Amino acid sequence: MAKIRILPDALASQVAAGEVVERPAALVRELVENSLDAGSHHIEVHAQRGGIAMIRIVDDGSGMDREDAMLCLERHATSKIRTKEDLGAIHTFGFRGEALPSIASVSRFRMATREKTALVGTEIEVNGGKMVAVRDHGGAPGTVVEARSLFFNVPARRKFLRTENTEFAHVEQQLRLHAIANPQVAFTLTHNGDLVLHLPATRDMLERIRGLVGDELASRLLKVEETTLHGITISGYIGGPGMSRSNRQMQTTYLNGRPIESASISYGLREGYHTALMKGQHPVTFLFIQMDAHAFDVNVHPAKKEVRFHDGNSVREAISRCVSSTLEKAAKLPTGHAPARPAPVPHPTASSPALPSTRQEQFDMPVAASSAPLRDIAPARPQTPLAAQTPAVSHRVADVLERIAAARSSAPSVQPRPAAPAATADEPVAEPQATAPEQDEEDAEEAPRQAAEDTASPAPPDFRIIGVLQKLYVLMESKEGLVLMDQHAAHERVNFEKFRRAIESGGVPCQRLLMPITLQTTPRDADLLKQNLTSLNRLGIEIEPFGPNIFKVETLPSFLKTDDPSAWLDQVIEELSSLSSKSSSLRLSEDAIATIACRASVKSNDVLSIPEMQALLKDLFACEMPYCCPHGRPTLVQISTSELERKFGRRAPG
Repeated sequence: MAKIRILPDALASQVAAGEVVERPAALVRELVENSLDAGSHHIEVHAQRGGIAMIRIVDDGSGMDREDAMLCLERHATSKIRTKEDLGAIHTFGFRGEALPSIASVSRFRMATREKTALVGTEIEVNGGKMVAVRDHGGAPGTVVEARSLFFNVPARRKFLRTENTEFAHVEQQLRLHAIANPQVAFTLTHNGDLVLHLPATRDMLERIRGLVGDELASRLLKVEETTLHGITISGYIGGPGMSRSNRQMQTTYLNGRPIESASISYGLREGYHTALMKGQHPVTFLFIQMDAHAFDVNVHPAKKEVRFHDGNSVREAISRCVSSTLEKAAKLPTGHAPARPAPVPHPTASSPALPSTRQEQFDMPVAASSAPLRDIAPARPQTPLAAQTPAVSHRVADVLERIAAARSSAPSVQPRPAAPAATADEPVAEPQATAPEQDEEDAEEAPRQAAEDTASPAPPDFRIIGVLQKLYVLMESKEGLVLMDQHAAHERVNFEKFRRAIESGGVPCQRLLMPITLQTTPRDADLLKQNLTSLNRLGIEIEPFGPNIFKVETLPSFLKTDDPSAWLDQVIEELSSLSSKSSSLRLSEDAIATIACRASVKSNDVLSIPEMQALLKDLFACEMPYCCPHGRPTLVQISTSELERKFGRRAPG
């Protein structure tokens, strides 16, 4: 007796339905994509009991005649592709020909459709994959697809559905994804007869986003100007520094109008944001990617959730550059002011002593009047010596990095001075004596370029320092209202960029191991290490091949403090695998630089003089990204005058 049998058509359709129609939201995705392919201008989605009891999609698209309406319920029937060449360059959403027959096989299905030029349309009823009726239909042009009692004949799949609220949340999310990518189409969503979403058609992408996420969040988004790199065009909107979520629900990306998820895109976003996000947080993005349809494959997942790029590194690099440049441009506004509504700074856990009374006039010094350098910022009256606060290794590395930066810099350096007590208006601040360091020929050639870059840097904003709160937050007055600066976070950002420039110019100080470490890797990791030997050497990791898939490590970064160097090197290899080759050297070292910057920065209880506060603010706005520290926390928070007036009842809320 034969053991191999051909599955009946009804059973085969139900198996396929399990791949395509996982839940009501998948049904909505397939039918809305069909409506968009049909050129619809208005799409309505009606759901009952989370979509389990009923899903109805109504559109005003091109519709179908009777012959096409009958054929579309056959498996693998489609109007989107004709030849195998078409499969390599898909320009439509639906192309498999599986959605309608799969939905009809696991629900009580009804479809009514009419072409715009036809006098009569067609209505078809299918019950669990069995044709029930075919009749004339006299409705409006377009197509209506209704699926009731989803999985009524497949109880094994029905029991895996979640609660009605959970299922409807997925339905709503699917509609939001397509609504953002198609602002020219009007969308309506109802649940149990109640209107949930009503989105009129618009030509403005930001207006559509505002209608979905609200005006407060939309006003904080940064516009990504259309940029093309490696044949990849990127545009859209992203959240600024400090604007993030604990999940990826608002990290939306589109490829040629199709909402997708891709590891290459996620890596590109992470590289683009790098120090602008706290660990464990995810950016808010509405990013649109346009590229040749031959450069990627959407035919790799039954539900079309994933895509495969022919050159994933180019996609990563294009996204990373576009995002990082957008963040840098937003940080260097001509006015130099902080964003209108940045994320709040966490309050310190420990309470600080009350601020001593200080004469008001000592804080009325404009920022531009100060010329104190960043390296002079130190606690005026530290509670404990600085050497006791920071491990010796961190100081040695910081000193080496500072010497490297000083040697490479073409600008005159300023001799450090001991921390001075808080200055007052009656005590003039002594001007530091500048000395010109020795320059080699390479530095002399770089001097004009460095001078041009310094000239192009924006001037710091005209903030007036008015006090200090809890020996941590510097209170300043601006034209827009009140500005608070976290002195530790601000100094972290300044130190971070200074150390990073030092590493880029001179490499990382390293220490030689008494006993070399041998690493045995997989063939894939071995190829990865061979491609990045130069980058790893710049990071202080002297590594060389020592046999088939075996490497010998002679040195490690001198600032590294770990009891298990092998485990740390495994993490380096893992991180390297997620980065593009052109940015790996910087990204791999940033965590270490951030740690050094944190330990070398002023702390919450360190008292700064007014010139030191002014110098810190000036150096902060000379940074590439002044509005967040290397760990993603905000450095500046602004409270507008209008918000203060509302809180004090001087202006009506709204």
